[in-house]
Parts: sequence; structure tokens; C-alpha cells
Amino acid sequence: MGTTGMATGPHRRLEAGWFQRAAWAALGWCSLGLLVWVPFLYVAIRRGHSSDWAAFAAFALYEVLTLPWALITADGEGDPFLGVAVLVSLAVATWMLLFAVFDRKAPAAYGAAGQPYPYQQGYPYGR
Repeated sequence: MGTTGMATGPHRRLEAGWFQRAAWAALGWCSLGLLVWVPFLYVAIRRGHSSDWAAFAAFALYEVLTLPWALITADGEGDPFLGVAVLVSLAVATWMLLFAVFDRKAPAAYGAAGQPYPYQQGYPYGR
């Protein structure tokens, strides 16, 4: 599978290193939760599992509900429940992006292409 195409087949994987996971989590925090749905859309498009689409739908629905809620309650000191909802959703999104959404990189198989065979001591002719 190339790096640009969508994975197909029964075992669709989407691997990411820690830097990429942290960058996706930082996008949500740096945008103050406004772009928290973007990493989940990326995962849903790339991997295509129904659970990925459900996670994207949940965070998109969160965005659709919290923006009007913030505009309606904009008078005064602010709504403490909205602040708690934003912090909890960002914490959940961060946990999902760091530990649950992306697959861990599979270790390379022993003797795979690019890895030389280890040196074997002993008599090479089997005596």
C-alpha cells in the first residue's frame, strides 16, 4: 500500500508515530477546540472503519452544539458548564488521539528486506 492511497481489505491500519499523534492533539488545543474534529475526519477517511466515522460524527456534533451554546450564553462572566464541557471534550480527544485511534507501528519481521541476517558462528558446513 502506498502512503497516499486509502487502505483497503479486512485489516486496515493507520500507523502514526508519537510526534504525529501529539501534533494532531495540539491542533485541538491550539484552536481552543474549534478544530478538534479535523484529526478524526482524517482518520475516518484514511482508515474508513465505522467506529472512526462515529468518532468524527461525535466531535462534529460537539462542535455544532457548543458554538451556538457559546454564542447564546455570551453575556456576563461566561458559562462554567460550557468551560467544563470544552475541557472534558479536549481531554477525551487528546487521550483518543494519543492512545486509541492510531495503530502502533508493527515491528519489522526478522530477516525482512533491509535487515541483514545476524552473524552466525560455527562451522558453516554442518559438522
